Amino acid sequence: MCGIIGMVTKTAVNQQLYDGLTVLQHRGQDAAGIATYEDGRLYLRKSNGLVRDVFHTRHMVNLRGRMGIGHVRYPTAGVSSTAEAQPFYVNSPYGITLAHNGNLTNAAQLKQELFEDDLRHINTESDSEVLLNVFAHELQSLHKFRINAEDVFRAVARVHERCSGGYAVVAMISGVGIVAFRDPYGIRPLVYGHRETEQGREYMVASESVAIDTLGFELVRDVAPGEVVFISKAGELSTQQ
Repeated sequence: MCGIIGMVTKTAVNQQLYDGLTVLQHRGQDAAGIATYEDGRLYLRKSNGLVRDVFHTRHMVNLRGRMGIGHVRYPTAGVSSTAEAQPFYVNSPYGITLAHNGNLTNAAQLKQELFEDDLRHINTESDSEVLLNVFAHELQSLHKFRINAEDVFRAVARVHERCSGGYAVVAMISGVGIVAFRDPYGIRPLVYGHRETEQGREYMVASESVAIDTLGFELVRDVAPGEVVFISKAGELSTQQ
């Protein structure tokens, strides 16, 4: 069991992600991480420990931007090391960070396919890194310089075809937006909500509605089994099951 969160807001997102992870802390106490995006750059901080121990003022200041994802880890695959704290990052295509709650039952097979067929190297024992590279490969297979919601839906459909097990995922594509999806059986929980501000509507996804309530968002509903939620960096939401 792990906790995941993702947000696209009109103001700095770092403190809101921190607060959201704090109320999801019961889902994992092994490690915590936050990734944000601003002006073409990803900012990442992750380490072993509780949220309050991983993030200090010097780290929070460096987590810039109005779009980001976060994770608290309870290790069910791999080992308890800082290297396997999430979110994971891969630079191609676009620059993608991903955080994951669940287990892939065919991770070993996928790892071999990624190396032999997709020419991708997996550096840890975490099935989250495997899932990230499957998603990244499917996006790269589209051979598009700029992608939209339909491209994301197409890539996640291929992820569902290749990945077996239970998983709830939140990913951030640099310069594009936030992607969240559940496995086709809906084994792992994921919800989303929105909040009205003077600057416009903001969206967030999380493992549990307690994070949405705490941050003053209104719960919309569960993400359906096999559904993808895409929030563009401009704050526009699209969904497809």
